[in-house]
Amino acid sequence: MPVALTAPIHRSQYSSIREPIPVPARVRTVRRPGIMVVMAVWFTADLHFGHENVIRYCDRPFHDVDEMNEQLIERWNETVAPDDTVWVLGDVAMGQIHDSLALVTRLRGHKILVAGNHDRCWHGHGAKAHDWIQRYLRAGFERILHDVAHLTLHDDGADDTGGRIPVLASHFPYHGDTQPTDRYLDHRPRDRGDWLLHGHVHEQWRQRGRQINVGVDAWDYRPVSEATLAELIHAGPADRDRLVPTRVTPSP
Repeated sequence: MPVALTAPIHRSQYSSIREPIPVPARVRTVRRPGIMVVMAVWFTADLHFGHENVIRYCDRPFHDVDEMNEQLIERWNETVAPDDTVWVLGDVAMGQIHDSLALVTRLRGHKILVAGNHDRCWHGHGAKAHDWIQRYLRAGFERILHDVAHLTLHDDGADDTGGRIPVLASHFPYHGDTQPTDRYLDHRPRDRGDWLLHGHVHEQWRQRGRQINVGVDAWDYRPVSEATLAELIHAGPADRDRLVPTRVTPSP
């Protein structure tokens, strides 16, 4: 089922998103000598590599931060093929940042980051974020975006949409937070009736109305496919809780 995405990209890879240009994403077929490769697109958010406290905060099924890091990498690489594209909607790495950010190099696929408040390169941090842009690119991200990306999912199996599903992608939801009140209001997208793919809320929900949380805490610590997201959109607005996490069995 051929699918493609377009999204606004920064000319400077830093300033606010302003005009759309095509982005290679979703399924396309590439012929190589003796083989045909099908490339897919995935979405994820809130990995929090290196952040030990997130295990307790979000009831993650890991015994310590090293196990969490390795499980996130293992589950990602079990899911994503080397030629796939993954949209990461923010909050990649924390803790000892030079060590935790370096883990991105072990993740398969072509990675695009829509930065979140815990990313050192997020423009909400002001001028100091500039110094981190190249570090995130060297870690393995091919592009770094901010605030909101306008995507179009092309779905040939959807007669009711003409094969095109417009969505927004942002680290932040329209509303909702892990804190009692919503933060970062200036960086949130405005709700004009669009479907929104987002992160930030961790285990709080998998779907709330037209907001779909692609964060790892909602999807058993794996990226979620475009096809799965399209199915949720076709099903209409709903409230869905996180998937029940797969617990890690301690080594004997």
